Amino acid sequence: MSSVLRNLRLSRSLILPSCSRAAVNFFSLRTRQTSALSLCSEFDTRPFINPNRKYSGKRFNVPPSAEFVARVSGIPTMAKLPYQETADGLDAAFIGVPIDTGTSNRPGARFGPRQIRVESALLRSYNSGTTAAPYESLMVADIGDVNVNVYDLKDTCKRIRETYRKVLATGCIPLTMGGDHTIAYPILQAVAEKHGPVGLIHVDAHADTSDVVLGEKIGHGTPFRRCVEEGLLDCKRVVQIGLRGTGYSADSYEWSRAQGFRVVQVEECWYKSLAPLMAEVRAQMGSGPVYLSFDIDALDPGFAPGTGTPEIAGLTPIQGVEIIRGCRGLNLVGCDLVEVSPAYDTTGNTALTGANLLFEMLCVLPKVKYL
Repeated sequence: MSSVLRNLRLSRSLILPSCSRAAVNFFSLRTRQTSALSLCSEFDTRPFINPNRKYSGKRFNVPPSAEFVARVSGIPTMAKLPYQETADGLDAAFIGVPIDTGTSNRPGARFGPRQIRVESALLRSYNSGTTAAPYESLMVADIGDVNVNVYDLKDTCKRIRETYRKVLATGCIPLTMGGDHTIAYPILQAVAEKHGPVGLIHVDAHADTSDVVLGEKIGHGTPFRRCVEEGLLDCKRVVQIGLRGTGYSADSYEWSRAQGFRVVQVEECWYKSLAPLMAEVRAQMGSGPVYLSFDIDALDPGFAPGTGTPEIAGLTPIQGVEIIRGCRGLNLVGCDLVEVSPAYDTTGNTALTGANLLFEMLCVLPKVKYL
């Protein structure tokens, strides 16, 4: 053992001279923080606290940098954030809802949260495009998954609703990894209990407003019909973006428009930036509470094939990012990214795209600072 430690010290002495001053500071910081807990503190992979806070003296959770901790090491959590069992003390939390019991076509979305977490190891702490610094602004952690019932969808909805009531009661904003889109219904039940009817920005290939499918009223094609029936949505502040595909009638979105929703079919999005659209959406949403629900199948399957109900001619990832960044300044009270089905994309790129979109959602939450 003594020879191993001597080799480690020798390796460190060889590495440090070529490191930047920041790396030297990192090693000394980690040694001070963990000397009582680890014999070899420089190999401790737990998240560290950045001492150079620009905005607050609070201690925030900061993911470990891949400059010092290998991405492939450690137990996968979202963005390699710390895991904790509850939302207590958090401003925002990543939470998984691993179900595909409500899926009508290709299954597998129950594995979406797990794969998103794996691919999220590539994420870094700052948003280079917008200069958002979420981990210098909010206390964030991964609080694991809802304990779903894969045999009973109605019971799963009850479990989701009860879990989100507890999360929201702490003042935490949930960032959800699905799971099929059924989960939006019980989540919005809990959200509306706390905030009242909310505005909705729904990004999807499908309207998800069917009434009954194969005799069932609860499934991934029905959540927003149920939400309207229960008064969970402020219908004049609902926009659906990216809708497309074949339908069961000549106008598949007639019901949405009749409720007062703004429907933006994908043809209105082709060949253009969606920044002007989002300026209009921000005006529509106003200062009231808003929920953002993003189905990965809103993106063209050429970019995101790993989903259950793909539709051609969809949005680009650039447009997806524009939509989310366009939510900056809104009173977002919750977000989700759903319908990632990893088995249909062996590259992992669909889950990686989902992880990046979730990070973009984190970056536009209220109180996030921009450098």
